[in-house]
Amino acid sequence: MTASFTPRGATLKSRMAPVGAIAVAGVLLLTGCGDQTNKATGGSNSNSAPLFNQLPKEIQSAKVIKVGSDINYPPVEFKKNGEVMGIDPDVADALGKQLGVKFEFNNGTFDTLLSGLRSKRYDIAMSAMTDNKGRQEGVDPDTGKKAGEGVDFVDYFTAGVSIYTKKGANSSIKTWDDLCGKKIVVQRGTVSHDLAKSQSKTCQKNGKGKISVEAFGNDTEAQTRLRGGGAVAGSSDFPVAAYAVKTSGGGKDFELVGDQVEAAPYGIAVAKKNTQLRDALKQALALIIANGEYDKIIAKWGVKDGAVTKAIINGGK
Repeated sequence: MTASFTPRGATLKSRMAPVGAIAVAGVLLLTGCGDQTNKATGGSNSNSAPLFNQLPKEIQSAKVIKVGSDINYPPVEFKKNGEVMGIDPDVADALGKQLGVKFEFNNGTFDTLLSGLRSKRYDIAMSAMTDNKGRQEGVDPDTGKKAGEGVDFVDYFTAGVSIYTKKGANSSIKTWDDLCGKKIVVQRGTVSHDLAKSQSKTCQKNGKGKISVEAFGNDTEAQTRLRGGGAVAGSSDFPVAAYAVKTSGGGKDFELVGDQVEAAPYGIAVAKKNTQLRDALKQALALIIANGEYDKIIAKWGVKDGAVTKAIINGGK
């Protein structure tokens, strides 16, 4: 997502799951999935898989794709009773069947995933990561200057950013402009973090007082802070905010306010030089879209309106 504040009204709502749909996910979560933290999951070790020969030789030899992921972002990826589950692990499992390899999820903080990718700790980063030009080009969102090598993205989902508050506590907050002079909590290094910092500058220019932004290592910590009265609002991607609203305190802790902003694709991040892996992932995604496996996963988690219909590289703006 780009750091802009164009409201997404009916158009965005037509592409994203309603809050009620997330309730379906809450029921499904009780069934669980396999634990994937530091373990391989999904796929077949057989080179008879349709796209096995499209992979780089080193991955063919290892039969594993190492994934960097912040596994604390339900319903996209998270742990429940020691098991890793969510949209991303399920999509990875389906991709693995087409590629003939296993995806090994490794937990890390969100703002370190791309550096881990650059240092070759991971082969890919898959963690509800928004595909945008800044990340493609390696530009620092604060300075606007080149900060490192960019990445390529294989886009697999669409999501917008939402604001949520304590339930019944802040009826005056409907838009980002309403946060001027107030405090918001976010996850560090996310688009919500970038949006909050950019909007704070806009507030100051308009003489309304800056936004106090408190950033945390993960979204759960931000929610805890808001729940305890440490801020007036929080912000995260719509599926995550809606899930928190539906599940935290049995649905009594939070509420969504206002419209989403700037829907944009989630992408699987791959190093610029690793075009062979990037293209194999794109082909695998195209296959699971065509055979219906992708739609089954998206429907399972109650986020059908965020589904993509074709595999695209670097579709973010």
